[in-house]
Parts: sequence; structure tokens; C-alpha cells
Amino acid sequence: MSGDMLLTVSGPAGSGKSTTAAGLAEALDLEHISGGDIFRDLAAERGYSPVEFNELAEEDERIDHDLDQRLYEIARDRDGVVLESRLAGWLAPDATFRLWLDAPVEVRAARIADREGKSAERAREETLRREQSEQKRYDEYYDIPIRDLSIYDLVVNTARWTAPDVLAILTTAIERYDTESDEGGHAVEGIDIGGFES
Repeated sequence: MSGDMLLTVSGPAGSGKSTTAAGLAEALDLEHISGGDIFRDLAAERGYSPVEFNELAEEDERIDHDLDQRLYEIARDRDGVVLESRLAGWLAPDATFRLWLDAPVEVRAARIADREGKSAERAREETLRREQSEQKRYDEYYDIPIRDLSIYDLVVNTARWTAPDVLAILTTAIERYDTESDEGGHAVEGIDIGGFES
């Protein structure tokens, strides 16, 4: 079944999305596609930091629309993929599983600080700015309430377990999935992804 799967991994910066998505892809023999990598590449190509590029995207909605269109097309057209981005769960209405990872902001800021070689205080400030910017845009562009977690099949606080344990929890849940006993799968409905070609 894993070759037919489309998994989405979403959550705020520093929640462990990339580590977990890469681990799931390897464990389940799926391709890993990261919206964050695509976004950071676009920012670097234009000479911006991710935080600056996020703020620029508030003024130029084409930035978000271009990225989100690419992710939507991947979700629509491909299987055998772990799609990782903040909006992946919303952009993949027929995903096999939608996963949301989170952790307290202090934990996420410390992870980002360690990864990017900056102070935890600076990482926390930038993370909160980035989240406010994204929340504003997601609501304005698509009417997506990003903090509404009701569309997700599993929500995990990654501060409670080690990264290998989070991966083990999710891999076990996915591997033990039985379509015959599934009473809760449903497509995401009611969002405005206007302009995306179906």
C-alpha cells in the first residue's frame, strides 16, 4: 500500500517536520518533497532570508500562490510521496494521512537556533514573526484557519519524544492502518484554493 500513499506532514517551524518527513519517506519507501526547501530556495535565489521573504510575500501574493500551486499539483497528480509543508494537509484534500507536528515555541526556537547558529531569543522572535505573517496570508488568500487541527489524522507534540520515537510512533500507526476498519477518512472541504487548476 505504501507506494500508493500520499502522506502530508505539517506544523510550524522547528516542530520536526523535515526530520520526520525524511524518516517516513525512507521507512516507507516514498519520495520526500519539502515545501520549506522550495520556499528557502526561492528566497535565496532572490537574495532574501526566509523571514524577509515571508514578509515580502505579505505584499506579493504571487510568491505564496506559486509555491502553493506547485504543492497542490504534486498532491493532485502523484502518489508515493511524503509532502511536507505548513499547508500540505490543506492542499492535499485526498491525502492518505495528514500529520501535524508541533512543540512549545521555546523548544522550537531552541531547535532552530541550534540548526541555524543563532541565539534562541533571536530564533524565537523570528519564528513568532514568521508565524504571524503566515497565519495572516493563509487566512487572507485561502481562508485557511492554520491552527484548526481537525483535518489531521494524527497530531504529535514532538517535544514529548525523541525524533526516532516520533518516527516510530507515526510509522507504526501508518503500517498498522487497515482500510477495512477506517471509519474516519474524509477529504478536506470548504477552503478557497482559488486559482489552482483542478
